[in-house]
Amino acid sequence: MNETPEKNDDAPQTDPAMSAGEAEAVIAKLEAEVADLKDRLLRALAEADNTRKRAERDRADTQAYGIAKFARDLLTVADNFRRGIESVPAELRDNGPEPLKNLMVGLEATERELLAVLERHGVQVVAAEGAKFDPNLHQAIAEVPSADVAAGHVVTVAQTGFTIGERLLRPAMVVVSKGGGANGSAGGGQPQGEPGASIDTTA
Repeated sequence: MNETPEKNDDAPQTDPAMSAGEAEAVIAKLEAEVADLKDRLLRALAEADNTRKRAERDRADTQAYGIAKFARDLLTVADNFRRGIESVPAELRDNGPEPLKNLMVGLEATERELLAVLERHGVQVVAAEGAKFDPNLHQAIAEVPSADVAAGHVVTVAQTGFTIGERLLRPAMVVVSKGGGANGSAGGGQPQGEPGASIDTTA
């Protein structure tokens, strides 16, 4: 006697085949997801590259300008050396007692060494005396007539200025020529602007 096989309800059911339109919709969806993931990956790579470049810039700035505050504090030491040297008249330095001469030689040598050390760390003296007034580097404290110095140029330097790298550490305080001697006009060459008008002053 033949028995009819029992129907197995647990057997896997075969889905009907997708229509062409449904297949195209699935493909389009997958392509959109791939494009989105690719875009996210490119954005992540770009952000990682920007972060690396920022870190390199910060490291370079730290190396170049990390001592700016310390260097600025040392400038007062350089100022005091210069004041001490200039407080002794040249004739007394040349013809005074031997101990005084030796002291002045020592002071001048120490000042030179201090400036050399600052220079090795990127701190440079601002060229000023006789130079054309530059509001990015110089701060005018007075303007005087001068027959010897052209209008708009520096006659004397009251305080030396310094830069560190490409940044202004301290402007040079200067006296500027009006030109024309005692009867010169105050109009020509009058310095304009403030120090640091365009130079980087963030040191």
